Amino acid sequence: MSSVALEAGSAWDARAAAPRRPARGLGHAVFLSAAILVAVALIAPVASLAVSALQGSAGLWPHLVAYVLPQALRDTVLLLLGVGLLVLVVGVGTAWLVAAHDFPGRRLVEWMLVLPLAVPTYIVAYAYLDLLHPVGPVQTGLRHLFGIASPRDLPFPEVRSLPVCALLIGFVLYPYVYLPVRAVFLLQGAEVLEAARTLGAGSARTFWRVALPLARPGIAVGASLALLEALNDIGASEFLGVRTLTVSIYATWVNRSDLPGAAQIALLLLVVVLALLAAEAWGRRQGRYVAGRRTPQRRPLSGSRAGLALLACAAPITVGFVAPAGYLLVEASKRVAFAGVSAGLARETLNTVLLSAGATVLTVGLGLVLASGARLYARRVPSLWLRAAGFGYALPGTILAVALLGPLAGFDRMLAAVTRDLFGVTLGLLAGGTAVALIYAYTVRFLAISIGAAEAGLAKLPASQDEASRVLGQGTLGTFRLIHVPFAWTAVASGALLVFVDCMKELPATLLLRPLNVETLATHLYGEAARGTYEDGAVAALIIVLIGLLPLTLLSRLGPR
Repeated sequence: MSSVALEAGSAWDARAAAPRRPARGLGHAVFLSAAILVAVALIAPVASLAVSALQGSAGLWPHLVAYVLPQALRDTVLLLLGVGLLVLVVGVGTAWLVAAHDFPGRRLVEWMLVLPLAVPTYIVAYAYLDLLHPVGPVQTGLRHLFGIASPRDLPFPEVRSLPVCALLIGFVLYPYVYLPVRAVFLLQGAEVLEAARTLGAGSARTFWRVALPLARPGIAVGASLALLEALNDIGASEFLGVRTLTVSIYATWVNRSDLPGAAQIALLLLVVVLALLAAEAWGRRQGRYVAGRRTPQRRPLSGSRAGLALLACAAPITVGFVAPAGYLLVEASKRVAFAGVSAGLARETLNTVLLSAGATVLTVGLGLVLASGARLYARRVPSLWLRAAGFGYALPGTILAVALLGPLAGFDRMLAAVTRDLFGVTLGLLAGGTAVALIYAYTVRFLAISIGAAEAGLAKLPASQDEASRVLGQGTLGTFRLIHVPFAWTAVASGALLVFVDCMKELPATLLLRPLNVETLATHLYGEAARGTYEDGAVAALIIVLIGLLPLTLLSRLGPR
């Protein structure tokens, strides 16, 4: 009895020691199977994409090179440059203002600066197309102000253009830079900044020479996420007349029924994605977050400086959230007052919730199993599989959609052959063309979010807890069920909410993989915007925005952590 107590006591005290490697058994088989399943689910679409690209005719690639790719590649690069510049300037600038300075209204704008993430890019484009239309409220108000009768007599920039597209997408995606950079600025030690000021550096020089270089890892991560989201966009780019690689994939597949051509363009887009990931890794090379013992004191601003700081923070909030959300609220109210809420909208909302909820359950369950397995079996292969699972988030929805057709069709053929040979029954589509395909795409794309949430929750669990669980007779499955799941539940729940909202907002994969005659809120809005009937899609857009506010409210409670 004393030896058991001694062993338990030593296990509880071994906080710094790595947990002992558990014996192989049922738990090992479960965690290893989950890792292999995820690896296969990720590798199969990419391999299928290459196979589909090789099936095109001999003259297909020269045609793409001559007539499709030059404009698509040019628009993609210019869009990424414009979005990248804007998110860096706005994200880093606002993060420095709220983290290093104090001014009236700072606490309010510090929270509101994340609100544009609640509005998908295609909804912002949809809203501004109507707001800035020649007969829309903005141009109508300007003509009334200057006494101009005809819309043609008012000089106004072309809304359907690449600069406007980059501007609107940038004002939606800048929080990807703002959030990590603000966290880095808040974690930087007061000693570092005070030393710079002691040596005679002013506020501007301290920012450029000290704070900004130390924030490089956060800037690289945030900018890469924003650019990947810009690559994934299809609605805003198409609405605003920008023919990116993503839009070209959709047009080649849907409008021309040319799957090999779409696969070839998708491969080129995959190269762009890999280049962005390489640039992000290069930007973080030898980068470290520097945390001091004391939190930096914010410098108070007053007078005109305080007003300019408040205006600089309020401008992106207004463009990225207040204006489009206010427009949607007004138009949705008008539509409901005029025609009520259609039965079709209720059915589309139900479809959206069911598809997103199914994908969320699967994604969060896999993420928790993989994160727990990597902790229990700290070996190189499972760790590599865990890191590889995050690559799915970097794949745009259009690439996933094109890539999944081959594996899903192959699975359906194999299952049909088995049931025909064994039972004499030929089954129809069970994966391709059904909700299974869409849930599969959602899971691969957003698995990184659930893994990250589960890892964050388990990171605070001391290794001694796992040891104590084994000393008390629990195996790996018991430790997972009794220790890991309850401890990480809060972080996993927050990750589940984020996955649900991302699934609900995802447009490219939903457009291309949804079952026949099934509409979601996102596809309904896309269809209305494509037809030019913006007011009919306002209610659906407002529902998406309201649900998107849920994770941001949670994010504001978590603060800079």
